[in-house]
Amino acid sequence: MMKYFGLPVLASKHGADVDRMVIYLHLIMALLFIGWGVYFVYTLWRFNETRVKKADYVGARTHASTYVEVAVAVAEMVLLFAMAVPLWANAADEFPKPEDNPTVVRIIGRQFNWIGRYPGADGKFGANKLELVGSDNPLGLDKTDPAAKDDIIVESSEIAVPVNRPVIAHITSLDVIHSFKVVPIRMTQDATPGYSVPVHFIPTRTNTYQIQCSQLCGNGHYSMRGYFKVLSQEDFDAWIKSKPTVGAGAVSYE
Repeated sequence: MMKYFGLPVLASKHGADVDRMVIYLHLIMALLFIGWGVYFVYTLWRFNETRVKKADYVGARTHASTYVEVAVAVAEMVLLFAMAVPLWANAADEFPKPEDNPTVVRIIGRQFNWIGRYPGADGKFGANKLELVGSDNPLGLDKTDPAAKDDIIVESSEIAVPVNRPVIAHITSLDVIHSFKVVPIRMTQDATPGYSVPVHFIPTRTNTYQIQCSQLCGNGHYSMRGYFKVLSQEDFDAWIKSKPTVGAGAVSYE
């Protein structure tokens, strides 16, 4: 059904629920538009001065409009409590468990590119320290931390994840508010300085999608785009292995 509404390609598990809610909402809006349009035309005809010679100061004598308003309110409550609230509860609370073997990535926005950070073979991120933040180390990486040695940092606005496997992305910013958006994944999350916001999803279709910044973030906002790659597990493993680690001097911050 969704293909008939001109929606973008869908590439995530939760995206079907998002699309369904959007479709139902627009169907209700279309019914309201048609209904009130017909009523407006009717009133123009019914109370035209050629038909009504004397003004009527009483107005409507039925409760039809009240019934319509109640029906609309009920429909909106069904959308809210039957679809929107459960969808939000799943997004906010039902995070993948360790036994689900999720891919964990930190996505950092800055003027004007995206940085991806992955834990190494040990599955642990190295420490960050505020006192280490500087022009040559904007992430404040503690390179003496053993867990940081095998971390992988990709500065080319390229983020990759494996298909059909849960992803937990921690999204933040180094400078101003950005917004990480990948339309086919049905994922949009503001990247705010000082906050790391976790989101989760399961990508379902291999391809390369565009990362958009949906917050105006400065004069270079137009260039704040990147590539979100959904790869097979084998291709993802090869992609990770092709990236140098922090211990190998991978970070340049240019």
